[in-house]
Amino acid sequence: MADPAYAAITKAKNQESNGNFAGAAETLENYLATDPHCTSPRLELARVYQYGLKDTKTAVMQIDIVLDLEPDNIDALKIATSIKTSDKTKIDECEEEFEHLGHLLAGRNDPVEFAQVAGLYAVFLRKQKMDFEKSAEWYRKAIAADPDNYAYHQNYAVLLLNDLKDYQAAKEELETVMRLRPGSEEAKKNYDLLMRRKFDKNGNLKKGLMDRIRRR
Repeated sequence: MADPAYAAITKAKNQESNGNFAGAAETLENYLATDPHCTSPRLELARVYQYGLKDTKTAVMQIDIVLDLEPDNIDALKIATSIKTSDKTKIDECEEEFEHLGHLLAGRNDPVEFAQVAGLYAVFLRKQKMDFEKSAEWYRKAIAADPDNYAYHQNYAVLLLNDLKDYQAAKEELETVMRLRPGSEEAKKNYDLLMRRKFDKNGNLKKGLMDRIRRR
């Protein structure tokens, strides 16, 4: 006999693939009326509301129910942080969920998955919290977990250049980007501009910049 939760999810996904998002939501809600504590169909319902029906408020409500039932549900935390990351009313809540998700993933043997979340958290910390030091910390964690992913080095370089003004570290990150992506015109352009403005002809930081770094 087929698992009824699985059957409901399968039916809903078929409806989604045909563009019938309202029907998919109804299918899942009808099942959840009989089994309200089952988290897998509720997660799918949250996806339908967020990505199909564009109803973020209801999607968040469904995710929060899942997290009340299963606080360590990694899939729910991923969706929660994805949805809440741009909602200024949920910044503190989103930060807590990112921290918890990062802690859970650090214990799993999947460095690429951890790096993806660490990189997203670093973006959140920079753009929403304006916590540049902590953002840098999480970029370093992403890089340590997945060192050959150029995007983490590139985004970290932007943070170092624009926010932390750490030009030596930015230079090293841009050099890594160019090594990993030899054809990156943007990285080469930024690197050449940085070298022209902040470094002397011998490749050393200009004297005034070195003095400022020492005084920090």
